[in-house]
Amino acid sequence: MTRDQVEKSRKSLDPQTLAEIQGLRLRARHIVEGYVAGLHRSPYHGFSIEFAEHREYVPGDDLRYLDWKVLARTDKLSLKRYEDETNLIAYLVLDVSESMQYQGPTAAMSKLAYAQCMAASLAWMILRQQDAVSLVTFDDQVQAFLRPASHPAHLQQVVDVMEGAESHGKTSIGPVFHELAERFSKRGIVVVLSDLFGDPADTIAGLKHFRHRQHDVIVLHMLDPAELEFPFEQPTLFQGLEQFPEVIADPRALRRAYLEEFDRYLTQVAQQCRAAGLDYQQVRTDTSLDVALSSYLAERSRQVR
Repeated sequence: MTRDQVEKSRKSLDPQTLAEIQGLRLRARHIVEGYVAGLHRSPYHGFSIEFAEHREYVPGDDLRYLDWKVLARTDKLSLKRYEDETNLIAYLVLDVSESMQYQGPTAAMSKLAYAQCMAASLAWMILRQQDAVSLVTFDDQVQAFLRPASHPAHLQQVVDVMEGAESHGKTSIGPVFHELAERFSKRGIVVVLSDLFGDPADTIAGLKHFRHRQHDVIVLHMLDPAELEFPFEQPTLFQGLEQFPEVIADPRALRRAYLEEFDRYLTQVAQQCRAAGLDYQQVRTDTSLDVALSSYLAERSRQVR
């Protein structure tokens, strides 16, 4: 890959670039094409866009299922996988509560817009794998539930639901996740895209319910850089979200206590997620969008080995 191609691939995943592209479907295509173009030079080299179709031959396998074309091309013994062996369901669980609307002074898009780009690009890639995608949007209750499907036209349904989502409710993660854990009837990979705004104990209990139902879980914790850095200097009117009131405050008097408390919260969530066997990733909305794709591909690859 030339230097110009590398730079083009990097820019295709940059939020500033994506914010200039109109339409969620176009953004998703831009992300996936840029990501795939950069795969061979990334730490995830080897996650082919076709990895779901074959597995390596091991002694004792039925040679009737040997793929001779792959053997001729690569000099490797590979067996074809069949639909019941490879097809998985990815449940995309998208938080559309009011707190997800937040967009700090340096961010190119809100937490919700960033999460929508991630979810749409994941759906695009998953459907290319011929896996099935389900989409759920929620705030204090389930707002939309698209049942799993694997046909290419399903992408437009996923995009339409996300683009039509309205953020106005409070977050109620625990009860919603308990409900969804019972509704997701077939085992799959649950990908949560949320700022996890709410009681950490309720959140972890809901996520553990997915694990209890034998799902693998990827938690993509959406964070605006201003939430992490608290860059405010002058007296500021802080607008309340999710029914909290507006507050005028001197941020310099709050900064140290806020950062210490927020850091404790993040540490608690991360530790409890990992202790429960969840793949937890903090996602800053001013960074490249490849985190979700890499996390999903790593989990997907682990499952089909």
